[in-house]
Amino acid sequence: MRYLLYSLLAGWAMLAAPALAADRPVVVELYTSQGCSSCPPADGFFEQLAARDDVLALSLHVDYWDYIGWEDTFGSPAHTARQRGYAAAAGRKMVYTPQMIVNGADHVVGTRYRDVTDLIDKHRAAQENGIAVRVRREGGQVHLEARSERPRKMPLMVQFARYMPKAKVEIERGENAGRTITYTNIVTDLVEVAEWDTQEPLTLDIDWPKGAPLAVLLQYPDHGTIEAAARLR
Repeated sequence: MRYLLYSLLAGWAMLAAPALAADRPVVVELYTSQGCSSCPPADGFFEQLAARDDVLALSLHVDYWDYIGWEDTFGSPAHTARQRGYAAAAGRKMVYTPQMIVNGADHVVGTRYRDVTDLIDKHRAAQENGIAVRVRREGGQVHLEARSERPRKMPLMVQFARYMPKAKVEIERGENAGRTITYTNIVTDLVEVAEWDTQEPLTLDIDWPKGAPLAVLLQYPDHGTIEAAARLR
């Protein structure tokens, strides 16, 4: 009887604990461009990262290489602004491609594969931070729940990213002219849907196209660290 009671209590504790988010993926953002000759190797490596269950890989195409002669079909000034925001937060004056940013905190050249995987391992080892997040579909809506073991000094920005799982592009001009390149998890829209003060659990219902892949990022303001993430493929 005591064993049964202990087992029930342990089970309830596991359901209630923020460790529900312990399996959340490490977020890797790739800043890339179809007009950058150095980017295809990073794009290929990124495809491998996207296949990992422990990684949430998001490719954000910038637009500042378009002047070379090929306008990136996925390029966005919003992505460029996000990358510049990360640079400013880190005290850097310049941006470049290919660049990967891990959990909003660590910046690395996208072709330094060992450095990228080491950073992913570092963030996986430090995942448990007391924040739990769950997301699920309900018809044409997404239902999100989040909670924190303790209040944070700053709020967390709740961001929704829509992305295309894969696309092949035939590049006709510019530095990659004549090449057909496969791109993975291409972000087409990234919006802030809420600000969460972490004082109380958060519940949101957001309209979202049926079947559209979704990435959820809980991130400190001004391009701070990403404290939690979830996805719906």
